Amino acid sequence: MSSTIPDRSRLKRIPDRASYEPADVHAILDEAPICHVGFQVGSQPFVIPTIHARMGNEVILHGAKASRLLKHAATGAPLTIAVTLLDALVLARSVFHHSMNYRSAVIFGTGRLLEGDEKMEGMRAVSEHLLAGRWDDARGPSKKEFNATSVIAVSIDEATCKSRSGPPGDEEEDYALPVWAGLLPLQQVWGPPEADPGRHADVDLPDYLKDHA
Repeated sequence: MSSTIPDRSRLKRIPDRASYEPADVHAILDEAPICHVGFQVGSQPFVIPTIHARMGNEVILHGAKASRLLKHAATGAPLTIAVTLLDALVLARSVFHHSMNYRSAVIFGTGRLLEGDEKMEGMRAVSEHLLAGRWDDARGPSKKEFNATSVIAVSIDEATCKSRSGPPGDEEEDYALPVWAGLLPLQQVWGPPEADPGRHADVDLPDYLKDHA
């Protein structure tokens, strides 16, 4: 498969950590809560963090119609999207060999503006990506809110995953050093839900939040 990978997507530094499989790209996108979108306007590059979702082989972005990112993306200009999941700090016996265990993906594609039912489905996808079940429970967007929002679908034309796992790798002579080495795992967890104290704080916790309680 590697012989068919375009040069801009081919991982050159430690290539054995790469994957170009769509399933691996999709899995990282689906787990990551946010992404970073890179684009260029004139001679100035920008990188914007934003929430996202995936629908098939497209990444869904949404926000205010006034957004510079979304206006630019709607023109079909090239975009780069990056997502990273950090799993652990890798603590070696030497500072040089410290690292991280991670899963990441870099995506190249172009955007298209969604309208009508497809736009509404994109908005739903972003909501459900953040918290499954919330879309059907909360009030949907009003006509005014719907019209004030842009939704962009970015094609995944090319993508590269890069990951690291496992223990540190030290120089052979450093294994004799009396220095602790290993992994410091990282887990991102939600805290227990906190009801809005302003109004209706007595509303029952919905089922989709009970796992967080």
